[in-house]
Amino acid sequence: MTLPKRLYYPVLLGLLIFPALVWAGLAAGDDAFSVTVNGDKRPYLVHIPKQAQSSQALPMVLVLHGGLGNMQVQANERFYHQVSAAEKYGYIVVFPNGYSRLPGGKFATWNAGNCCGPAVKKQSDDVAVIRAIIQDMQQRANIDAKRIFVDGMSNGGMMSYRLACELSDTISAIASVAGTDNTQRCQPAKPVAVLHIHAKDDDHVPFNGGKGQQSMADVSFNAVPATIQKWVQLNQANPQAERILEVAGAYCEVHRGGLAPVQLCVTEIGGHSWPGGSKPRGGSAGSDALIANDVIWQFFNANGRR
Repeated sequence: MTLPKRLYYPVLLGLLIFPALVWAGLAAGDDAFSVTVNGDKRPYLVHIPKQAQSSQALPMVLVLHGGLGNMQVQANERFYHQVSAAEKYGYIVVFPNGYSRLPGGKFATWNAGNCCGPAVKKQSDDVAVIRAIIQDMQQRANIDAKRIFVDGMSNGGMMSYRLACELSDTISAIASVAGTDNTQRCQPAKPVAVLHIHAKDDDHVPFNGGKGQQSMADVSFNAVPATIQKWVQLNQANPQAERILEVAGAYCEVHRGGLAPVQLCVTEIGGHSWPGGSKPRGGSAGSDALIANDVIWQFFNANGRR
């Protein structure tokens, strides 16, 4: 059929624009993609919340698994409840896979500075990998560029700190659970808000630093207080902390002012775990005094770029 000229150009314009609109908005639900950086192919999982619309830019949270874990473990609702949190609060959640030499990306690690494992030995460029994943997702979905966040568990939390140092042009805030900052050099181009959550009785990454009794990494970790002090200085925040939460078994305090806030939440017990979650492997149960996902999102939601 031949279209009249007065209809041809509007129809052609629609054909050019419409695929772009569809392509820019992934359907609600789960999906899997990959990026390749310097020959290193990295898969990642994505969950788009039900309230997603192609016309609405949503925040995005990248969640980094712990050492010797993988994206499937971190995305497992039985353990971390990340997908239900994304549905509750309305953000896109992405689960990247760390460096692994094994099929399926199992037993993966992140090159977070001095930890951990094969990723450090290989000197895997995990900063470039995360940047590539963010850029890939920006092509696939309508992402709010002022609200891109990273959180992580253990080695994943350590990697979050490295990203705050080296990817501050893209990331607005980070949260680390049971993983201290072990970077040697850190000069963020832009301020990054920092939240740290840690149990006092962590026997893998000790609260006061050093090598954990149950740690599988032969690493002396930076202490939690030293990590907080470092970021208070980097963010030029108030050295005096303000107690903002105190409940049975936990407290939170924040250093306000300056360029960006630095917040610390401490549980009395819980070991090396995600508060409010269930441990994938054996060991002491996580603390229920705090629900990490709620605390993290409240912090992220208050600290998007302006």
